[in-house]
Amino acid sequence: MSTTTTPTVSALTPELIESVISGLPIQGRIMLRLILLQHFNVTDEEIQYMTADRPDPRCVAGSKPTHSNLTQDAIRAMTEKRDQYLRHVRLKRERTRLQCDCLAKLAALRVAMADRAVELLTTKFGLSQEAVAPLKAQARTALPKPALRALDQRWEARELTVEEYQQQRLSIELQTNLRMGEKYRKRLDVADRERQTADFSSLQDHEVCHIWGLPAGSMAARKVKYMTQYLQALQAALQQNASATGSQNAPVDLWKETFAVLATRPVERSMSVYDGLERTEAQLLEKLSSLAWGTLNEDVESKFWLSLVQGGSSNAVHSEITRSLFGLQRLTAILNDFDSSPEALDEALLARNTPRLHEAPAELPDKASAEPMTNEMKEHILKSMFGEQHPDLTGGGKW
Repeated sequence: MSTTTTPTVSALTPELIESVISGLPIQGRIMLRLILLQHFNVTDEEIQYMTADRPDPRCVAGSKPTHSNLTQDAIRAMTEKRDQYLRHVRLKRERTRLQCDCLAKLAALRVAMADRAVELLTTKFGLSQEAVAPLKAQARTALPKPALRALDQRWEARELTVEEYQQQRLSIELQTNLRMGEKYRKRLDVADRERQTADFSSLQDHEVCHIWGLPAGSMAARKVKYMTQYLQALQAALQQNASATGSQNAPVDLWKETFAVLATRPVERSMSVYDGLERTEAQLLEKLSSLAWGTLNEDVESKFWLSLVQGGSSNAVHSEITRSLFGLQRLTAILNDFDSSPEALDEALLARNTPRLHEAPAELPDKASAEPMTNEMKEHILKSMFGEQHPDLTGGGKW
């Protein structure tokens, strides 16, 4: 008799985690919120407590303080350090989420365009599935630039019809979309691992010491003390909820589960400003649209994606302390508004794969057909050049 085990669903929720942290003493509450700074904020009241709680450097040096440690300058300095780390961890988490969202949508678009290219080749141009299969198999090693150059040369030499040109051009387009879709999926795997690292990383001990102004020994002792209190309170709350609902939950790693549950909350979006990427904002938006449609060359696309992820390039003004997210945010907006219907994709594929019309030979003017200039026209031109004749110039005057 075989028994099937159903996976246990943890009753841990972000609201329960927040309520347990709020129930800790103020030192423990500050410690947990600093460690989980990417998910929680440290309030101004808690900053004032940290400012008054930190050891006075004059006492450490051996002199006696003459006034309180709680000054406006000290509060402002601690607030700036809090904001610096808060912005760093929040932007890192937002950047990794934007990368994953954009790459997943770009990979899906490339696959969709490859499918539409196959559909057009089989229905409009009459290729069989057996003829399309080698194109798919050779997509990874195909070189598009020499093939496009040879195809354009044959078109200029008038060796191909419009239908033959479109068929061969669509074959190259199919291979390019398949190759780019695979590249985006590989990038997505790397970005997803980076996203998990950002979601499960806590603030380091030396960073907490830098914000709070505590010695390493005092900070380590407080961290062990209040993390133990947090985990015990969280376990008690889970057991209370389980007894109230009558459900039994398997024991889990509550600290790891805390990060996993908090990672499910939506990422707070930041306000980014244009930082000079691609010289002008209009050129950046145009290049982002080309990236979405898949019309960028592969070598240009790789460099452009790297500049988006890194938040700048040699053309950008590095005004942000951390990486700018302006390009990724605009790309996300473009992909959200992208029309990926089969009709729109077919229209785009046929439009970009239609050859340019051959230039007609210049026609010389026919001299025989040109009418000779009449005497009236000649007289009019002369009058326009010399003006109206004065009576004195005709010999009728005294001169």
